[in-house]
Amino acid sequence: MAKQKSVFVCSSCGYECARWLGKCPSCQEWNTLQEELVQPEETKSKAPMLYKNTAATRLAEVSIQDFVRFPTGIGELDRVLGGGVVPASVILCGGDPGIGKSTLLLQAADFVAKTRKVLYISAEESAQQVKLRAARLGCSMDQLFILAETDLDEICHHIQQLAPDMVVVDSIQTVYLSALSSAPGSVSQVRECASRLMRLAKEQGCAIFLIGHVTKEGSLAGPKVLEHIVDTVLYFEGERNNIYRLLRAIKNRFGSTNEIGIFEMRETGMMQVLNPSELLLSQRSEAVSGTAVLCSMEGSRPVLAEVQALISTSGFGNPRRMSSGTDYNRLVMLLAVLEKRLGYGLYNQDVYVNIAGGLHIDEPAMDLALLAAVASSYRNIPVPADTVLMGEVGLTGELRAIGHCQRRVDECAKLGFSKIILPKANRKTVKASGQLKLEFSDNLYHALCLALGDQE
Repeated sequence: MAKQKSVFVCSSCGYECARWLGKCPSCQEWNTLQEELVQPEETKSKAPMLYKNTAATRLAEVSIQDFVRFPTGIGELDRVLGGGVVPASVILCGGDPGIGKSTLLLQAADFVAKTRKVLYISAEESAQQVKLRAARLGCSMDQLFILAETDLDEICHHIQQLAPDMVVVDSIQTVYLSALSSAPGSVSQVRECASRLMRLAKEQGCAIFLIGHVTKEGSLAGPKVLEHIVDTVLYFEGERNNIYRLLRAIKNRFGSTNEIGIFEMRETGMMQVLNPSELLLSQRSEAVSGTAVLCSMEGSRPVLAEVQALISTSGFGNPRRMSSGTDYNRLVMLLAVLEKRLGYGLYNQDVYVNIAGGLHIDEPAMDLALLAAVASSYRNIPVPADTVLMGEVGLTGELRAIGHCQRRVDECAKLGFSKIILPKANRKTVKASGQLKLEFSDNLYHALCLALGDQE
């Protein structure tokens, strides 16, 4: 019997080599090479043709009448997808275990099944277990097809026979090809299964949702090429002990990658949060130092969030800098501006910054609110509860203009804020509404004076 040969494949970039290495020579990632058996040519699976009997045509002659987005019945999910599900697309949904991936897609599948043919493929649970969850969620289940199968050849056969408009595969790491000897969830299995399903989606014209597991680092398990194969990549964010979940698009060929959807996990399923600004500010304490409010743009939606900062004297030689919900390097740079330009002595102070509600904000418009929260905690002077701060801070302490300023101002006025501090460069592009008062500043010193009073 001939000895089976093996190669080592990088789970990040797909690089192959004959022996194990600590660092991948291609992508320079550590500990990503995994051993796989080389399949003989006669045992390799033959992938189905993508398009049969096709010929090159002019792009203007291609018909798109049947390629119309259809809704999932969940407005937040439709927003993140760019307006609905595009036929013949492949959507990968990843997140931590128990965060709500299967629950959300089961709710969406049940709604779509009322008007279209939907197949839910459960590769981790039995059909009875899926029905128990569907009953708890209040799903009608009348037109929803269920298939408990892990063999991809059988799955593709049922998809071709049923010809559904939407397919949910839960999960891609538990599906396997019998022609490959490697275990389900390995690099080769995930890559080949995803490629086969992608070709099937384009050939049949059905939309396929793939549920994916994540590693302990928070990235999708399997090869990095998995994210390149699919059309859209969605990530669920949020703590398991927190009832709120954020759905964010990392990649979207048919829409924006800046949109987010906010959900609340309940016993009856994932419920949409239609007004996230009001939710994120509902537990805000008034007249407390170290907090400031900003209005961030998440795609096309303005979202108000609270920035919290805590400054305390360090007991060690190197003070700590910790951030949650914002970029650490950006925080360190802004603290340097505060020390150099305004003379704040933070060299012996621990600095902790947090975005309340589990949001992650990385746009420059949050710079002013972040520094106002730090200055408020350092001087123990609260920022007025009805004040919003927005602006990008440069290294010289100047305030730079921000985009979508009018939409941010309108959102602040709708939630009852009475004062907004903005960069002076935005004066010509924004108008106040109602009783809202706009204050403009061209430097950080003047802006903090407006936020904290005239004590400086």
